Amino acid sequence: MSDEAQEIGRRDSVDLSERSDLITAVPLRHPWRMLSAVVLGALVVGFVVDASHRKAYGWATYRKYVFDAGIAKASLVTLELTVYSMVIAITLGVLLAVMRQSPNPVFKAVAWVYIWIFRGTPVYVQLVFWGLLTTLYPSVMLGVPHVIDIVQIPSLRDIPLFWFAVAGLALNESAYMAEIVRAGLLSVDPGQEEAAKALGMSWSLSMRRVIIPQAMRIIIPPTGNEVISMLKTTSLVIAVPVATELYMRTRDLASITFNPIPLLLVASTWYLAYTSILMVVQHRLEQRFARGHGQAQADLLARPLSENSGILR
Repeated sequence: MSDEAQEIGRRDSVDLSERSDLITAVPLRHPWRMLSAVVLGALVVGFVVDASHRKAYGWATYRKYVFDAGIAKASLVTLELTVYSMVIAITLGVLLAVMRQSPNPVFKAVAWVYIWIFRGTPVYVQLVFWGLLTTLYPSVMLGVPHVIDIVQIPSLRDIPLFWFAVAGLALNESAYMAEIVRAGLLSVDPGQEEAAKALGMSWSLSMRRVIIPQAMRIIIPPTGNEVISMLKTTSLVIAVPVATELYMRTRDLASITFNPIPLLLVASTWYLAYTSILMVVQHRLEQRFARGHGQAQADLLARPLSENSGILR
């Protein structure tokens, strides 16, 4: 940009600053927006007041069981299901994402078929199969069929049902995590890896220091959503079944008290408490891996036009 153009730009900015004193800014009014907010607020308050006085909710039963020791213990089992399933799912998801990106057609086909099957069938149906696994396979033998048995598990019934539930949840979730990880890796500019190689970085070092930190900015938000979704999906292990899980515990209590509504509220309270904590953790992780990205763009836009004039030359 020439010196004359810069001088014209400075004169225009000075003229605008002098004229700004003559402008009287009138805030735009939004009466319909305020009215809508008042109506929505009144509806929410009305619902809460009505629910607090409605006997059908069984608030006395709710207060009795909301901090029940058995329910608290069952909620910890739900957390264990979530953590174990997500750790396995993320590990398998990364492996499947790498296989999808592999030039080997066999790896790519196997990963695609796996994702197709586990994303295309309901998780509840898959959990039912895992619950019936001991009927389908009373014993498991690894080796050459009808020739030699290398490893033999006499009975799958000796394995706790908890681990069948973990396997069913993890295998289903890994198909979704594979696509999330693959999207994150594809979001990184290929020039970043080429620049890392030019600096002498090995593949593993470039992945740790360059590719993965940038991909995490894309991977973390949907992964956090999947963790929260997994916490709620654990209620479907009723198909296995794991009798100590939170939802099944509250359902058993409801069958005793013949009043399911307050027990459903108890389960919802525990799920909301855990998901709220997970949302805070997710937000902190997003902030950590987004450091420098949004600020760099803001700094570039905030710089004066004269400093960015080299881009226009």
